[in-house]
Amino acid sequence: MQHLAIDLGGKESVFCARNQDGSIAEEGRVPTHCLGTFLAKRPTCRVILETCAEAFAIADSSVAAGHDTRVVPSRIVRALGVGDRRIKNDQRDASALSAASCRSELPSVHIRSAVSRELQALFRMREELVACRTKLINGVRGWMRTRLIRVGSGNPCTFTRRVREACLATPHGVPKYLERNLVLIDQLTTQMRAADVEVKERVTESELCQRLKTVPCVGNLTAVRFLSVVDDVRRFGSAHALESYLGITPGENSSSGRKQRLAITKAGPGDLRGLLLQVAWSAWRTRPRDPMVEWARRIEARRGRKISLVALSRKIAGAMYAVWRDGTTYDPKRMRGDVEKT
Repeated sequence: MQHLAIDLGGKESVFCARNQDGSIAEEGRVPTHCLGTFLAKRPTCRVILETCAEAFAIADSSVAAGHDTRVVPSRIVRALGVGDRRIKNDQRDASALSAASCRSELPSVHIRSAVSRELQALFRMREELVACRTKLINGVRGWMRTRLIRVGSGNPCTFTRRVREACLATPHGVPKYLERNLVLIDQLTTQMRAADVEVKERVTESELCQRLKTVPCVGNLTAVRFLSVVDDVRRFGSAHALESYLGITPGENSSSGRKQRLAITKAGPGDLRGLLLQVAWSAWRTRPRDPMVEWARRIEARRGRKISLVALSRKIAGAMYAVWRDGTTYDPKRMRGDVEKT
């Protein structure tokens, strides 16, 4: 079986195919948009790709063509010889990856399903809208401070109305340059509402998302993002494995007789960690009698509120894992038995 490494580019990609003994069988260039056809015509081989924007679309085509596909994490490719001796170009990168594949079994990141990637795109596009609106709102607030105009706190959806009212109460009114930004904020708010409607529709259509929402204070966004990140719950052997993947387990820096526990690793997707922490805050305030929250309050007495909230977010992730794995809904009685053991 040949080892075919492809260094992907936006317009053109470079490939290097090696025989099992490590000798180069073929090298060349292919337009990136033609790689699906290129892979479909080749005999079964191992295809090696480096993680990048185009990698998973090409990986789908490779898997559909029957190839053994590996998407290698970009953090380890330098150890495989990519960019060795400070000499780096597309042909050398493809050659180094194919040679490494001949020598050993290369690790591959999880190739997520099309549904998972679609949900991730939906979530991230919405987050881009939120980020743009936040930047514009902060800019308007900064301008208002230079004019000594104060606007009360409130929902971002009513921000432009409150700004206009505050400015109209001054002799200068609303300047044209300010009005342009206020119009953009209104438009972004409208688009965010449309995105929220789409997220809600996806959640309504998904029986799994409906079950995930039975976990206290888990909403549409958290359910969608959790589903897109996990994709296949079977790839995690336990709740602890998933919690470690999400970066909400303590780190460690121990050697010989020295043992040192660190803060959480933050190794996984930060946006989902942030959502889980918001869920923990909401549960802390609104569900004080839930067994998970009672457990977290006992931790607060020993370690403080910040640590207890992070622990609660980890417990919520574990509960969502169990709901998915077992095909059930959240059961406070079962959770009470679990937290009493910890």
